[in-house]
Amino acid sequence: MKRLIFLFALLISFNSSAQNEAKMLLNEVSDKVKSYDNISIDFKYVLHNSAENIKQETRGDVVMEGEKYRLNILGMTRIYNGKTLYSISPEDEQVTISSENMEEEGSITPSKMLSFYEDGFTYEMDIIQNVQGRKIQYVKLVPIDSNSEIKSVLLGIDAQTKHIYNLIETGKNGTKTTLTVNSFKTNEPLSKTLFTFDESKYKNYYIEKLD
Repeated sequence: MKRLIFLFALLISFNSSAQNEAKMLLNEVSDKVKSYDNISIDFKYVLHNSAENIKQETRGDVVMEGEKYRLNILGMTRIYNGKTLYSISPEDEQVTISSENMEEEGSITPSKMLSFYEDGFTYEMDIIQNVQGRKIQYVKLVPIDSNSEIKSVLLGIDAQTKHIYNLIETGKNGTKTTLTVNSFKTNEPLSKTLFTFDESKYKNYYIEKLD
């Protein structure tokens, strides 16, 4: 779960023209994202480490409104209301309540998933791919912090819509994590209680409150 949030979540100086071109594209993406009242995304998540013979593939969905979000992934639900994070595990019948800042430092939370690259990375334009008739422009990002567990991030951007198509994170341990957007909806009518945790629905759950 922490690995996924670190996505959603993501050393050297490139020549100024390439850097500026990439920055302009990323700014367009950021401005587009900030123009929406809310965003609903269905996505595919793949984690692969060939050296360790690990491959995990699943699907999930997330709804974001400002800093608030509701994320469903790996059988768990995470609700963040802007101040408090509720992690609900039906399998364990447990709810963990914490503040968002208790996440790993520098983590890419769902609310930051589409804008995490604004700070802490250097970037340059990478390859262009044609995906089912869509022109996907990749931007390569490298963490400025040399102690980061991330080696690099490839951010695939639909050249026409300026929406993020996928995010490919390569870790220094050889793990490659790919998040691909299957559907991207904006300004949907949302329930007023979507980002509200109703404790009465979890009477038989163990509730752990972290300081």
